[in-house]
Amino acid sequence: MKGSRRLAGLAVVATLCLMLGNITTAKPQAAAAGGQDAAKPQYTMAEYNAYTAAQATKDPTAQIKALDDFVAKYPNSALLIYVYPLYYNAYSQQKNWQKVIEYADKTLALGAKIEPPVKYQAYYARAFAYTNIQPPPTDPDMAKKARQAALDGLQTLNSLKKPDQMSQDDFDKQKKAPAILFNYTAATAASTLKDYPGAIESYKAVLALTPDDAVTSYRIGQAYEQMQPPQTMDAFWYFAKSASAKGGNAQQQTQVKTYLRKLIVNYQQASCDNLIDAELNELLQLASSSADRPSTYTLPSSQDLDAARKDMTIASVITDLKAGGDKAKITWLASCGLEFPDVPGKLIEITPGPDSVQLKVAFVTSDAEFDSKNTPDMDVKVVGQPDAAKLEKDNPVRFTATLVSYDPDPAFMLHWDKAKVNEEDIPKEKDKGKKKRPATKKQQ
Repeated sequence: MKGSRRLAGLAVVATLCLMLGNITTAKPQAAAAGGQDAAKPQYTMAEYNAYTAAQATKDPTAQIKALDDFVAKYPNSALLIYVYPLYYNAYSQQKNWQKVIEYADKTLALGAKIEPPVKYQAYYARAFAYTNIQPPPTDPDMAKKARQAALDGLQTLNSLKKPDQMSQDDFDKQKKAPAILFNYTAATAASTLKDYPGAIESYKAVLALTPDDAVTSYRIGQAYEQMQPPQTMDAFWYFAKSASAKGGNAQQQTQVKTYLRKLIVNYQQASCDNLIDAELNELLQLASSSADRPSTYTLPSSQDLDAARKDMTIASVITDLKAGGDKAKITWLASCGLEFPDVPGKLIEITPGPDSVQLKVAFVTSDAEFDSKNTPDMDVKVVGQPDAAKLEKDNPVRFTATLVSYDPDPAFMLHWDKAKVNEEDIPKEKDKGKKKRPATKKQQ
C-alpha cells in the first residue's frame, strides 16, 4: 500500500481561514486624524493605507510584491501582525509551502502581540504546508520544529473559546478537521525523527477521530514494525485494521492483505498455506471489531514452531492435537506440511484407484494397540506406488508421507499425502493371505 504523506482520505481543504464559525482575525483601524489612542497599535495613516492596498490586491504574486514593499518601508510596523498572515495566505495560493512555513513562523514569533485565534491560524497554515511538501521533507531539524508546532497548534485549538452564537456540538465539529491535521502532522514528523512511540500516539489520536481511515491504521502498523525491537503483534493488528477499514477502497484492502500475509508467512515460516489463510482471516475479523489488540491475541513465531518441532514424533503430534487448546494450535502449525518417516499402523481399509491407493490406517505403537484398534485414525494417499494395492486388511503397514490436514475429535483423523509404503510391508505373491505381526517400535 503506497500511503501518501498527505492527509489521504481526510476532507481537509487548503484554506487558511479559522474554520471556527464566526471567530475572525481582528483588522486594523484607520489612524485617527488627530493622533491615536495610546492603548491602540501605533502606526501612521501612510502605513495603514499601504497595508490596505496590499490587502486588497487579489493576485498572489502582486500581493507578495506589495507586502515586500511594505516591510521594506516599515520593517518594525505594528501592522506586521496583519501583514505576515497575508504573506502565508498568498504563498499558499502559489503552493510555495516553504514560504508558508517561514511566514507562519514569523507570525508566531510575535508572541503576545497576537491573539489566540491568529496564533491558531498560523499553526494551521504551518501544519498544512508541512504535510504538503513534496517530496516529503527528511531534515530532522525541520521535522522537530514541525512536530512541536503541531502539538502547540493542537493546544491552541483546544484553548479557543466557543462563540456565543454557536452550539457546543457545532463547535466541536468545526474543531475536528484541524485537530486531525495537527495530530497527523505531529505523527509524520515524529516518524521522520524515528520517534515511533510519539508517531503512534499522534496517529492513534487521528484514528480516534476517523476510525475508518485505512491509511492511518496502516501508518500505525508501520510505526510498530519499525520500533526496536519491532512490536510485531501490534503491527499485524493495525495492518489488519487497515485492510478491513470501511474507509479503504478495494485495491488498498487487497494490497494490505497481500502484504500482511507475506509478513505472517515470514514471521512463522509454517509449511501449510491454508493455515496462514485461516490465521489471516481470523485476524482481519478480530481487528475489524476491536480498536486495540487484546493482550491475549498472539501468533506463534518461527522460533516457537522450531521449539515445538524439537523431539517431535507423530505420537506426540497426535497426543497434542487430541488435547486441543493453544498447544494443539502450535503443534499443528509446526507439523502440518512436514514429512514423517515410517509411520506405523494397522491397515483397516484399502481402496485402489487409477492414480493412487487410498489407505485407512489405525496408528499403533505396540502389539497391544495392534490387537485392540479396529477404527482408522489416519487417511493415507499413496502416490506412484501401484504395488500398494497388494496390501491386505488387518496387516501392519509403515509409510513415509506428508501430513496435510486433520479432523479434530470426536472423529479424529490425520490426512496424509504423497505417501510411500515401506516395501517390506507389501506382501509377495507367496505371502498373500498371511497375517503378519507388526514390526513396530515405540514412538517417543
